[in-house]
Amino acid sequence: MGRLMEHVRDTFATEDWDGLRSSHFRLLSFVPQDGISITDLADRLRMTKQASGQFVTFLTGTGHLEVRPDPNDGRVRVVVRTALGERTVKAFNARIRRIERGWARTIGAKRYADFREALFDIGNSL
Repeated sequence: MGRLMEHVRDTFATEDWDGLRSSHFRLLSFVPQDGISITDLADRLRMTKQASGQFVTFLTGTGHLEVRPDPNDGRVRVVVRTALGERTVKAFNARIRRIERGWARTIGAKRYADFREALFDIGNSL
């Protein structure tokens, strides 16, 4: 697994992502279309609210996220992706799909599909 993750990291390191790291992509991908509170985002990411807030602050500064008051509760801030954030998530997902297609070509589509399904099952069992 480490070698696979290293391959993904190395691939992204050779491309221009405007200084974003894998942790930024992970957070961006966890923000749903209708937005999410920082507390709920932190829970989804399994990180502290403070750490999540730091990432949100950074990604707000880069223009990928926007923070708005919750229309139902003014005490709550809702995090939403901007148009740039949406484009970035789509580009990131497309890049991951290209990497995965390469892996599937290496071992065969059926074996890769089984591997991916097994990883999904393991992730859901944790």
